[in-house]
Amino acid sequence: MNSGINELNREQARRLAEVYAKATGCGCSVIDNTGDTLYPGDICRFCSALQPLLEERLNCRQVHLWGGYQAERFGGKYIYFCPVSLVHWASPIIIDGIMQGVLVGGPVLMIEPEEVLDELTRKYGITQGLDSILAELRMVKQVSPDRVTALSELLAVSAEHLSFQGDSRFLVSTEALEQQSKISEYIQYIKDMEDEESHSYPFDKERELLRLIAQGDKKGSQRLLNEILGSVFFSAGRNFEVVKSRVLELVVLLSRAAVEGGAEVEQVFGLNLKYLRQIHNFSSVDDLAAWLSRIMLRFTDFVFDLREVKHADAIYRAVQYVHQNFAEKITLDAVAREVYLSPAYFSKVFKDELKVSFNNYLNRYRIDKARDILRNTSIALVDVAAMVGYEDQSYFSKVFKKIAGVTPGRYRESRGRVAGETQEIH
Repeated sequence: MNSGINELNREQARRLAEVYAKATGCGCSVIDNTGDTLYPGDICRFCSALQPLLEERLNCRQVHLWGGYQAERFGGKYIYFCPVSLVHWASPIIIDGIMQGVLVGGPVLMIEPEEVLDELTRKYGITQGLDSILAELRMVKQVSPDRVTALSELLAVSAEHLSFQGDSRFLVSTEALEQQSKISEYIQYIKDMEDEESHSYPFDKERELLRLIAQGDKKGSQRLLNEILGSVFFSAGRNFEVVKSRVLELVVLLSRAAVEGGAEVEQVFGLNLKYLRQIHNFSSVDDLAAWLSRIMLRFTDFVFDLREVKHADAIYRAVQYVHQNFAEKITLDAVAREVYLSPAYFSKVFKDELKVSFNNYLNRYRIDKARDILRNTSIALVDVAAMVGYEDQSYFSKVFKKIAGVTPGRYRESRGRVAGETQEIH
C-alpha cells in the first residue's frame, strides 16, 4: 500500500526530522498514514528491547498513528504516552487537506527511570531482566513538562512548513489508481448486467457497508465503497455536482456507522465537519473518490485499530495529571476534559483499565503521599491534609483511616510501622 508521501516529500520529511533531532537533542521520526515508520527505524528501540519479556505485543504502530490523528484534531500538535510510559509528541503532515504522514518527537521521560520501571513491573508483571530494563531507561533523555510542550510547538511549526511544501501533482498513488480501476470494473459490470434506466441506487450495499465499518472491517468496507461509487458514477454519468451530493451523504453515513461501532462521538463528528468543508476543494470525480476512501479508512481506524490506544492514552494522561496536581483541587470532570473524553465515558474507561474508580485512585495516591509527609513530625496534621489536596482535615482523617487502617495521628506515632497496612499506590 502506498504511504501517500511520495519520494520527494519523504526526503523533505527525513531531512527536517534529522535537523530537528540535531537542534533539540531529542529524537524525531517520520511515519506514513498507515503508521509504518519511514525514518529512522529505531523509533521504538526501548520497546524492542522490552518486548521479549512481555507476553502481549506492544502496539507502537497504532500508538503513533493515534498521536498523529489527535494532533490533526487539536491544531497540529499532541503530546502522548506510549504503552511503556515514554513520552512522544506528534504533528501531522497535511497535503491537499488530508494527513499523509506524521512527524513524531521523542521518546523522552518526564519522570524518573525508577518510577517508569515500577509502572512497567506492575502493569506487565515483569520479574526478570529488571537491571537491564533500568539501564535502557536511563539512556532515555529526561525532559521537563514545560520543555516537552515547547518541543511539541516547534515540531508543529516544522510540520506546517513541510505541509506547505506539499505538491498535489506528485500524489497520484498506486492506491488511488487501483481504486479507479476497481470502480471502472464495477461500472462495466453494471453495463453488462442491465441498462441505465433500470439501474437504481444499491441501498442494500450501503447498509452492508455501514455494518462493516461498525465492525472495523477495512478490506470489506473498501470493496463495497468502490461498488457504491461505481453505481453512483454510472447513474450520474460522472456529473460532478451530482456525485458530490451523493458523497456528502456518504460522509455523514460513514461517520454515524463509526459512532455506532464504538468510536468517540466528539472526535468523529469533529472530523466530519472538517471533511465536509474540504469537499469543495475537489474538481474531479477520481480525486473525490480517493478522498472519500481515506475518510472511510480513518473512521474504521477509530472503531477498531485505535480504540484501545485511545483508552490507554487517556489513562496515562489522567494518571500523570493526578501525580502532578494531587495537592490541588481535582475533579473527575476536570480530568475528563484534560483527556478529551466525556466524564461518564472517562469514568467507565478508567475503572475498566485500572480496576478501581477514579476517585478511589485519587484518594489512594494522596494518602500514599500523606504517609511520606507524616514521617516529618514538624508538620502539623492540618497542614498535611492541605499538602495532599484535602481542604477538610476531618475528611482527610476519615479517608486516611479507611485506606491505611489507622488515623493520621496514630500512623505518625508508630513512625509508619503499622501492621496490616494496605499496599501503596504510585
